[in-house]
Amino acid sequence: MTQNKPLAAIYIRVSTQDQAQHGFSLDAQEESLINYAKVLGYEIFKIYRDEGKSAKNLNRPEMIELLKDAEQKKFQAIFIYKLDRFSRSLKDLILTIDKLKDWNIDFISLQDKIETASASGKLMFQIIGAFAEFERNIIGDRTKFGMERKAKEGGFITKAPKGYKLINKELIIDKEESEKIKKIFEEFLNSNISLTQLAKKNNLTTTGIIKLLKNTTYIGKVKFANHESEGNHEPIINKQLFEQVQKKLAI
Repeated sequence: MTQNKPLAAIYIRVSTQDQAQHGFSLDAQEESLINYAKVLGYEIFKIYRDEGKSAKNLNRPEMIELLKDAEQKKFQAIFIYKLDRFSRSLKDLILTIDKLKDWNIDFISLQDKIETASASGKLMFQIIGAFAEFERNIIGDRTKFGMERKAKEGGFITKAPKGYKLINKELIIDKEESEKIKKIFEEFLNSNISLTQLAKKNNLTTTGIIKLLKNTTYIGKVKFANHESEGNHEPIINKQLFEQVQKKLAI
C-alpha cells in the first residue's frame, strides 16, 4: 500500500430484489466505487459487502464491522454507491453520518454527489449534524415525557432503595430490610445518637444516612424531575414519623 495516500473503505449492499429489478449488483457497485476512490486519490483499505441484506436498520454484519473500524479510525473515508445502499432509515442515516463527522471520517456517495472535501459537502455535513441533534432532542423529550408520565401514574423510576425489592418493575417491601429502616427512623427520632454515629452503625456515610432519612419513597411517594406523586407501592414509614424526623433534621 502507498502509505502517503489516505485510506478509503468501500461499503456495498444489495438485496435479491434490488439486484433483479435495478441491476445494483455488488460487482458493479464495487468497480464504480474503486475507480471513483482512486480518482480522488484514495488507497482502498477494505471492501465491506452485505449481500442479500435489507437496509431497514444497521444490523448487518459488514455494516457493523465497518462502523467498528471507522470508530477505530482505520481509514479516512467511506465510499458508498447510493444513500439507500447505506440505509433506508433516514434517522439511522443522519445519526450515523453525524458519528462519522465526530470521528473525522469523510463520507462520499457516488450517485448522490455527496462528499465532504468541498465547501458544499461540508455544508451538507453541517445540515445533517443539525438534523441529528434535532433527532436526539426528540428522543430525549420522548424519554423524559414517558418517565414523567410513569411517575405521575405512581410507577417507580430508578433502582429500589433499601427496604424494597424491584420485582417486575414494581417496588415490593423486603420484610427484613424494611424493619431495619423503621429502626433507623425511630432511633434517630427517639435518642440522642448523632447522624455520624447512626451512619457508622448501619454501614453508611453521614450523607447516605441523611439521604435515607429524607427519602419520601418510604412514605409511598415517587419523585422525578422535582415532581412528586403518590406511588403504587406500600409505604414503610408512616407520615407522622417521617415528618417528625424531618423537623429534627432541620434543627
